[in-house]
Amino acid sequence: MSASHTDDANIIQFQDINVSINKTDILKRVTARVPKGSWTAIVGPNGAGKTTLLLTLLGQVPYQGKILKHSQFNSSELSIGYVPQNLNFDRNLPLTVLEFMAIGHQRLPISLGVRKKYKEEAVELLKSVQADNLLYHKLGDLSGGELKRVLLALALGQEPELLILDEVSSGVDVSGSRVFCELLDDLRRKHKFTQLSVNHDLSTVTHHATHVICLKQSVISEGVPNETLSTETLTKLFGIHMGLVNKNALSSRRASCDGSCCKKETDKNA
Repeated sequence: MSASHTDDANIIQFQDINVSINKTDILKRVTARVPKGSWTAIVGPNGAGKTTLLLTLLGQVPYQGKILKHSQFNSSELSIGYVPQNLNFDRNLPLTVLEFMAIGHQRLPISLGVRKKYKEEAVELLKSVQADNLLYHKLGDLSGGELKRVLLALALGQEPELLILDEVSSGVDVSGSRVFCELLDDLRRKHKFTQLSVNHDLSTVTHHATHVICLKQSVISEGVPNETLSTETLTKLFGIHMGLVNKNALSSRRASCDGSCCKKETDKNA
């Protein structure tokens, strides 16, 4: 079941979401919200149902309960962009980034060339994620970080009100992850979309996210990261947690990250 409207403060509301696969409970009575304009991060251990929750929203997994959606344009459909954790494709295919971006848009076979209109659109989208230099690179030759930028550019082409990312840092090194998160911060402010992502790196969440959903089949806690990611909550999620976020290193501005905020400290009480 789904509905097209919720209150103006939230772009998404999950209400009593249940998912079972082969008689195994994946999600149990999940009730949570995604505030409009936020970067909402879903955190939890492996097998917690994080990706499954995203897939219910994308209509790719059957569920019981309600998902309420609110479009700021009062349209019947909420515009959603999606960046998957991985892209499975044959890396030996002689497919360039430009051709990949044009697939699904032009009717003529890509082998006959990409029309000027779609090339210009691809260039602008890649520029927005600082990756226009990749236009003629083969898709299979891209690093994890480069591929993530291309997928982000493709998602931005949907002009989303809600941008969904499964594992924002997947395939990206620590330095590249920090830059990628800062890029997303800038893009969210510029295009005014709401961001919903699955994250494993708690230091990234505490510095960049504005709202967090702590999930372990059910919602353990929800709210502002600096308050929600408490020792008690982290212990419920992960057991005795050895990498508590150093909250003293957090900036109140969230405008940029120089790396000092993304360090972890060992829990002295563990």
